[in-house]
Amino acid sequence: MKGKQKKANPALEAFEAGRGLVQRDPVLGPLVREARSHFDDSYPMARGDWIWVDANGDLYGNSHRRAEPGEWAYVIGHCLLHLALGHIREDRDGDVLWNAACDCVVARYLADLRIGKPPGEMAGPPPSNAREEETLWRWLKENRDAAYFGYSTMSGGRADMVWKPRQHWWGQPTDWRQLFAESLRDALRTAVDYAGGVNTKPGDYKRMGPVQRAQEWFLSHYPLLGGVASGFQLVTETLTVQRMDIPIAAISCHMREIYVNTAAKLTEEEWRFVLAHEYLHAALCHEQRLGSRDPELWNVACDYVINQWLRDMEVGSMPEGLLFDPELKELSAESIYDLLVLNMRKYRRMAQRDILFGPPGWINGKDGIDLDTWCRSAIQRGLDYHEGHDRGYLPAGLVEEIRALSQPPIPWDVKLAKWFDERFEPLEKRRTYARLSRRQSSTPEIPRPSWRYEEAAQAGRTFGVLLDTSGSMDRALLAAALGSIASYSVARDVNRVRVVFCDAEPYDQGYMEAADIAGSVRVRGRGGTVLQPGVELLEHAEDFPKEAPLLVITDGECDRLNLYGRDHAFLVPRGKSLPFPPKGPIFYLS
Repeated sequence: MKGKQKKANPALEAFEAGRGLVQRDPVLGPLVREARSHFDDSYPMARGDWIWVDANGDLYGNSHRRAEPGEWAYVIGHCLLHLALGHIREDRDGDVLWNAACDCVVARYLADLRIGKPPGEMAGPPPSNAREEETLWRWLKENRDAAYFGYSTMSGGRADMVWKPRQHWWGQPTDWRQLFAESLRDALRTAVDYAGGVNTKPGDYKRMGPVQRAQEWFLSHYPLLGGVASGFQLVTETLTVQRMDIPIAAISCHMREIYVNTAAKLTEEEWRFVLAHEYLHAALCHEQRLGSRDPELWNVACDYVINQWLRDMEVGSMPEGLLFDPELKELSAESIYDLLVLNMRKYRRMAQRDILFGPPGWINGKDGIDLDTWCRSAIQRGLDYHEGHDRGYLPAGLVEEIRALSQPPIPWDVKLAKWFDERFEPLEKRRTYARLSRRQSSTPEIPRPSWRYEEAAQAGRTFGVLLDTSGSMDRALLAAALGSIASYSVARDVNRVRVVFCDAEPYDQGYMEAADIAGSVRVRGRGGTVLQPGVELLEHAEDFPKEAPLLVITDGECDRLNLYGRDHAFLVPRGKSLPFPPKGPIFYLS
């Protein structure tokens, strides 16, 4: 015997059809799929009611109401916007005036979204001042304008929003605001892609992997690094990454690619941290700043700095196993490198090798903008926007480094001149009758004093020059360094300079006139480099003041120096580095 056929329910069919219309909408579709619809007598309703909604996303439609699918789509969208805009609040539960203010705002949203067909009693245009719920609620409390209550007829003039504790027995409660923001962003991205001729569909963003979503987050939410992120392409092919032996990620600036090992199984928050790490390598020109340093050790030093900054900025979540040491906070990459040099074997084993060093790249060959210039410009624009719109905390060291990259570097000779100014203050002239000046013809009987420097002050104005004359030193750089030293010495009334040449052994030239250093000095030696004997010679020289500063000119191919606490500075060719952490300043010759 055939079973009884289920009787058709036209009201339920219209309700479900209206729900289907909302489900196809790119903005409210994700919300209606998360909400639970009820179209029965499970909730007591008056005959004039349309629908009720609670904080958990339960929609209770009036099963006795007869309406078209378009009208049901409108009222369902109305309730979903209550959830999306956070209108359902415990402190306003049952407040008809609050409900009326929220209904007016929702009506204005629905007029823009064009979802469904408003029922007859709600077909008029929304009030012009229905833009902000709190302001409108306060205005209604003072005026109680009946015209505004025409938009509160979802439940016969009563409140259509019901507060309930937001909980799900099977997991965390839905964050309706976050869900609405994501769907709105996804819809906007799809519309922009469609206008640009890109074939995308609503929901493509959610179907992305965690790495792609992390990259999208920088482009849409984090302006500091968004510009840099737009210039690099993600490479996630498993075979390519495995052949390159990349454990998590690596960046190649000259190829404008970031290689990501998706087998690392990181969360989206962790991928944000990793991608921000790689973007900062490019933005701060770490590859360009390598010079003659050890690449792996330089990579380690840069990783320590970046990881500390990202933790302070709370960008994503740092995965386990990355380099981090709180004791290195506030140090630059160059300073950390100088510390790591003391134990190269240990720290080279710790290298993540996420900077793939290569030849200089070009971001736009037509305009002639090299990659480093483009990265500096992108991070500078991002910093200006980040600070102008108060987008979050930035470490002072990071801001200082970004600002420094945007400024032209100070020439080495200007820095050297400042070094001289700090150590040799201008001499003061004094009047003395020891040697009279020329008498004036108008008053020849009146003797007048002359201006002279104090001999005691002049006697202590000297410094030492320890010059590396090994075969690896460039003669043009030697001439430039000696010429600058001579001119600065004469300009600051430093008449005598103690000069020592060093290669395989030291050659003491004694005190020389500052003006003679540049042209009259004949360099001896040109063998290997041993600088420490030269330091010992000056340290034990009885005629060389203990407080006199020392300038060491070398190409860096030397052993560690013990300068016995003497004030000193190094002049090193650009692209070279010292094999030990210096205590004095370094001026890079170019």
